[in-house]
Amino acid sequence: MAVITSLLAGLVFGLGLILSGMADPAKILGFLDLAGHWDPSLALVMVGAIAVGLVAFTAVRKKTKSLLGLDLKLPTTYRMDRRLIGGSLLFGVGWGVAGFCPGPALAALGMGEPRAAVFVAAMLMGMGLFELMERTARLAPGKE
Repeated sequence: MAVITSLLAGLVFGLGLILSGMADPAKILGFLDLAGHWDPSLALVMVGAIAVGLVAFTAVRKKTKSLLGLDLKLPTTYRMDRRLIGGSLLFGVGWGVAGFCPGPALAALGMGEPRAAVFVAAMLMGMGLFELMERTARLAPGKE
């Protein structure tokens, strides 16, 4: 049941990304082009997403299980460190260069967008590199 519900939620999320224009790199790059022909229409999508997320996270803040009985894994710290800031900068640069972020790239890949395939391949390689670096750091002397 959880897998089917997760699949349906993912499909609805992907459909929302496509309908809102978040899976269109030209739309994203137009939004990020503050000095050129700025397209502010995605700001409404982002404000709506923040509002829904705020309500949802507030509602589940003290819960340990989801409606399906799965463990909830919410952030436990609000600390901003070098890793968070560096990752955020890298995410922003990647978003600005490619016009994709992970969710919309997967939705665009589902639509058969060839540029999304390149982005998803690079994303998977980056995830693999990160995992390799994390494992190496955990195995380093003094980290046991």
